[in-house]
Order: sequence, then C-alpha cells, then structure tokens
Amino acid sequence: MTAAGVVDVLAAACLLCGALLSLAAGLGLLRFPDLLSRMHAATKPQVLGLLLILTGTALRLGTVVDVTTLVLVGAFQLATAPVAAHMVGRAAYRTGQFRRDLLVTDELGARQNDDG
Repeated sequence: MTAAGVVDVLAAACLLCGALLSLAAGLGLLRFPDLLSRMHAATKPQVLGLLLILTGTALRLGTVVDVTTLVLVGAFQLATAPVAAHMVGRAAYRTGQFRRDLLVTDELGARQNDDG
C-alpha cells in the first residue's frame, strides 16, 4: 500500500468516527431527560466529532491553505463551545429548567442568590 493509500484510509477512519460521534450527540439531544444532560451531549461528543471530521478533511485535502483554515475552525470551536455550554447551564440553573433529582451534587445551591 502506498503512502497516499494509508493517508486515505486514515482520513476515512477519522471521517467515519467523527460522523458517528456527531450522530451520538444528536441522539443524546433527543433521548436525554433534561437540559443539563442534553447540553453535555451537545458539547462533548459533538466537539470531538467535529475535530475528527476536520482532521480527516485535512488529511484528505493536504494543502497548507486548507489545513490552516481547518485548524482555525477547530480552534474557534474549542474556544466557543465550553463558554456557550457554561452560559446555557448557568441560565438553565437560574431559571430552574433542570431536574434537581438528577443532580449528584449541587454546588451552586447555596450560592444561587449570591450571584448578581
């Protein structure tokens, strides 16, 4: 097998694994019972799935301009997804849009009224 064939197989594996993780994130959004669980499903496997898809695409395309663009897309996703998930989680907690019986620990319970 040539080097190009190995790169194509690696790219296909990355694309397939990324697509499966993104599918798992979508199924988690449909199946999980409350907003906090759905938020976890929307951020963790979706970001890893996107990074695998970007890696597979970078391996397949291989030009410097395309790889640089894909690296920027991945960096911006890694920078914005945790912040967005944190803000959605805080808003859900403050408005009571979660199931308290599903929380293992409630670290914000005593501080909820202290945050302005």
